Amino acid sequence: MRPVALISLIAGLLTLSLAVFNALTVDLVTPSFQRAEVLAGVAAVGLMLMAVLWTQASPMAPSKQILEGNQRFELVDGLNDELQKELAWGSHLLLTATPAAVILVYWNNQVLLRRGISGNGKFVPGEICRQARDRGELISLVNTSLFPGRIEFNPIIENLPAVMVYPLASNGWVVLGGCSERCFSRSDELWLIGWSQRLRTELEERT
Repeated sequence: MRPVALISLIAGLLTLSLAVFNALTVDLVTPSFQRAEVLAGVAAVGLMLMAVLWTQASPMAPSKQILEGNQRFELVDGLNDELQKELAWGSHLLLTATPAAVILVYWNNQVLLRRGISGNGKFVPGEICRQARDRGELISLVNTSLFPGRIEFNPIIENLPAVMVYPLASNGWVVLGGCSERCFSRSDELWLIGWSQRLRTELEERT
């Protein structure tokens, strides 16, 4: 609960407690006292309701998880200068403009790029990647713990909290891993889609 909501809740509970205590200890109940008690009760309930509404309107952001891996920047050998520059530029863009912790580019049965906090396992596209390819659209796993198929991304780095996958033609993917659940926004999805489409054109022309 956010500090402002917590203060509002405490104030409401304190007001209600004082009103009840006052009602139990008073010797003579007058009409003015009754009106004051009603107003105090309304104020207490209002403060507690504000705390609840504030929490719902401004939920706490998911905390970042500590990912077990090392900072890597690996490019496959044999790429021409233009592709190397495109991969370096695009991966830097996504890692700085979005909450991504790691990015991997897979094309024609090999990993072209691995950058960010990553392990060194051998990545093999699985069912989630195939679904993205068959649909021809981005797949976003906002909370990977809900998807048993998430294990296909463990070779990148184990227990990624969130993953986005975008297909590159029939045998390529860009995989973006986030460091917390529900960390990617619609804007982040558009960044990934836009660069992936640009990268696909470059790959088809230069490989």
